[in-house]
Amino acid sequence: MSKIFTLFTALSVVLSATQAAPTTHEQPEPAHVPAPAHEPVHEPVHEPVHKAPVHLPVHEAPEIVVPKHLTFDRWGGFDSLKGFDNFYGLDNFDGHRFSQVIVKPKHELVCRVQNVHVVQQRLLVLQELAKRIITERVCEVEAQTILFEQFHGGLRSFERDLLRLPGAHQVGYDEKIVSHFPKFFNKDGSLNDDDWGFTGHELGRNTVIVRGHNWDDSRSFKTVRDAWHAARNAWGRFW
Repeated sequence: MSKIFTLFTALSVVLSATQAAPTTHEQPEPAHVPAPAHEPVHEPVHEPVHKAPVHLPVHEAPEIVVPKHLTFDRWGGFDSLKGFDNFYGLDNFDGHRFSQVIVKPKHELVCRVQNVHVVQQRLLVLQELAKRIITERVCEVEAQTILFEQFHGGLRSFERDLLRLPGAHQVGYDEKIVSHFPKFFNKDGSLNDDDWGFTGHELGRNTVIVRGHNWDDSRSFKTVRDAWHAARNAWGRFW
């Protein structure tokens, strides 16, 4: 709004300057003398006034330079982010690009209806465990933010799977990666800092599919999207 007001003001000043009558060295206009009879009357000819064009400043949008590769390796000069890109690979920030290999589990996995309160308990434990890992094992707040967004992005990838969006993966989980969960804590309850010997490149290579859900191609694309919208509206009220 301020830019528009400035341009309007500049335009008004220029137009006023070009239209204002001179205030000095004015010559009195000659008295009008009626022309003799039978003589043509010469009316004054008003030549068109050619005003100089008004050039207003043009504010061009700054050129956006998109880097060829987006890297977070030592981002901001933080050595704690050394090797960041190696985990999932360059330009695969949250690991959403991976190839799935479906494996058959030793025992068929079938979902079992459980009290929603129990499910919420487990998910809350995982949430707080993620907070503990980020705050206890990363000291730079900038690095904490980047690592959390990477973690959150991985969950958003699973969201696409649940919605069965084009290009999404089958809804399942990597059983080999999940098998590392018991290693989280030492005997004294502290976080285990051992290298567990894998990277994000291995994500999806041992995917198992849980059977028994109520997905129906004739209706579930719509009902799942309706559920997603309802949940997002509840979540979005606080942002």
